[in-house]
Amino acid sequence: MHSTLAARQPATTTDRTDSDRRAADADNLAVASFLLGLPGLLLFNIALGPLAIVLAVLALVRGTTRRGRALLGLTLGVADLAVLAATTLAGHGQLWHLG
Repeated sequence: MHSTLAARQPATTTDRTDSDRRAADADNLAVASFLLGLPGLLLFNIALGPLAIVLAVLALVRGTTRRGRALLGLTLGVADLAVLAATTLAGHGQLWHLG
């Protein structure tokens, strides 16, 4: 007699272990850090810089296999904040001037 539970399961082997899911999540965090840090050099560096830094640190702490991508995201996040500081100190930090 066949079990109805076995009939409901998919035939593919897409079941991941918990450690595989955690590694994939950490890899996604590393990629997201890089992808947010890159445009942060030009736009919204006050928000994208710290976000890239946090995501990179989380990816590194969770043991990403894309360590280089996470380190690059961390570097870009710090560079975002450096660009923000440089433009603010130079007096060009105001993009909008009302009045």
